[in-house]
Amino acid sequence: MTDPVLTLRDASLSFGSRTLWSGLDLDVQPGEFIAVLGSNGSGKSSLLKVILGQQKLTSGSISFLGAPGRRGDRRIGYVPQQKLADDGTPLRARDLVGLGLSGHRWGVPLPSATRRREVDALLAAVGATEYANVGVSTLSGGEQQRVRIGQALAGDPRLLLCDEPLLSLDLTHQRAVSELIDRQRRERDFGVLFVTHDINPILDMVDRVLYLAGGGFRIGSPSEVLRSEVLSELYGSHVDVIRTHGRVIVVGAPDVSAEHPEHGDHPVHRLEGLP
Repeated sequence: MTDPVLTLRDASLSFGSRTLWSGLDLDVQPGEFIAVLGSNGSGKSSLLKVILGQQKLTSGSISFLGAPGRRGDRRIGYVPQQKLADDGTPLRARDLVGLGLSGHRWGVPLPSATRRREVDALLAAVGATEYANVGVSTLSGGEQQRVRIGQALAGDPRLLLCDEPLLSLDLTHQRAVSELIDRQRRERDFGVLFVTHDINPILDMVDRVLYLAGGGFRIGSPSEVLRSEVLSELYGSHVDVIRTHGRVIVVGAPDVSAEHPEHGDHPVHRLEGLP
């Protein structure tokens, strides 16, 4: 087996008296696609911040490519939550992708034929060539996410972190963006950690699921983790996993975040298509 790109050992993250997760052991292999699931406030995005070096672990260790994790490593790509650019943003699609090549440097990058070829190649890789010179603010949500993925690929990442990249996209664009990320990780052999509330668009692409809840975690294949007995133990209360007509619906998982209420006290997480 190849060496993992990312390793966490006995990792814990707490804020005051509240523990988001503890005892986390995780290896992400090259080319592996891991979905990160859990209720609001369970520490999914915080996990990505730890990997990016923006948040320190409370205890335990993290290493990336065999070295201690550090902030600003360009070999870790990041795709944020889908957020439409403000009207009038003075950037074209190619300018945004170009920031992935030079955004870590001071000053305005000088134009060059080499840099243009690199940007053109990234735009082509994510299917954004036709709107390369179009203002970002005029692009659809799905088109903007394609450009952001191109920007994240600019550093030739060994690990790609995706924080709810499908949020607010319609089903067609969800599938298109998911397939784009899946194709690129296969071609470039980088690991993927994909935070999401809905596993449906990526279910047939996922190798493993990391489910965070109740200060703990479970990790395994989707069919191993997304089970009533597993999630009930994890949450410390009864959770039903219902399979019907090719869909899976998780009912009764408590949502610990008051900032993002879902369906009252008992949110329903729709995880369709699980075999």
